[in-house]
Amino acid sequence: MYYKFSGFTQRLVGATASAAYNPQGLKPIVTTESPAPVFGTTTKLASDLPATDSFLGKNKVPDLQKFFQKPDGLPVHLKRGVPDRLLYRTTMALTIGGTIYCLVALYMASQPRNQ
Repeated sequence: MYYKFSGFTQRLVGATASAAYNPQGLKPIVTTESPAPVFGTTTKLASDLPATDSFLGKNKVPDLQKFFQKPDGLPVHLKRGVPDRLLYRTTMALTIGGTIYCLVALYMASQPRNQ
């Protein structure tokens, strides 16, 4: 026996095979065209690109590797001088200040209020 959902009673009711497979008189549509491919756009392979493109610019990686791997005793995050030191010290000051602020707020929240 076949069943279909009745919109009137909001329950499953008995039905014929054609009514169960094609509810509300809908008939299946057979398309004659094939669907458009999902990845139908053409792509460029890396081997198809010219060796020197203007948007790529000069490769700076070897120069930066030499600069950052120089054995001068400085940590990597301070190698570029004054701007790096300023950013590092500002970050440390904000971290320490935020920790102190959190501890003060926690202390104030732990004290009972006077009525």
